[in-house]
Amino acid sequence: MKFSKLLFTIFLFLSLITISSCGMYKKVDQRQMPDGADAKARKNIEEGKGVSITGILNKRGGGATNYEFSTSNPMWRASLEILDFLPLTTVDYSGGMIITDWYSESNSDESIKITVRFLSNEVRSDNLKIIVHKKKCLSATDCVVTQLGNNEISNELQLSIIKTAARFEKEDKKKNKKR
Repeated sequence: MKFSKLLFTIFLFLSLITISSCGMYKKVDQRQMPDGADAKARKNIEEGKGVSITGILNKRGGGATNYEFSTSNPMWRASLEILDFLPLTTVDYSGGMIITDWYSESNSDESIKITVRFLSNEVRSDNLKIIVHKKKCLSATDCVVTQLGNNEISNELQLSIIKTAARFEKEDKKKNKKR
């Protein structure tokens, strides 16, 4: 009998400690709670909960990977500027990839799709991989897609992106010197 009382007392003591360590329950007026996912996300960011761009930028160097904000990366900015005439399907800065949609000249049975992969943030030609796919359609349902190897399109794109990125990098260094 003494053992069961002791066990009950220990259980009660541990339960009280566990419950009190969680904090007191706060009453919430549901009329003041935001409706919809966007409003809840905005409220969480205002309260410092969740993920925000400023939160990510303030934690630089804390993790295994460290991504600069895309506007400070000349290779990224140059690629977007060069490819601005094409419809983009995937633009993933953290994954280092830009993929365009199929593009063709008017009334053409051939179209191309371009993938740009960033291997590093440095402005060098070996840090950029450009893949061009070509689609040739004989009819609306009969299309053949091939990957073009080292071709004129990818070489011209790579050269244009590197030149533009070098220009951006030079302009950024001038701006930083003036500050």
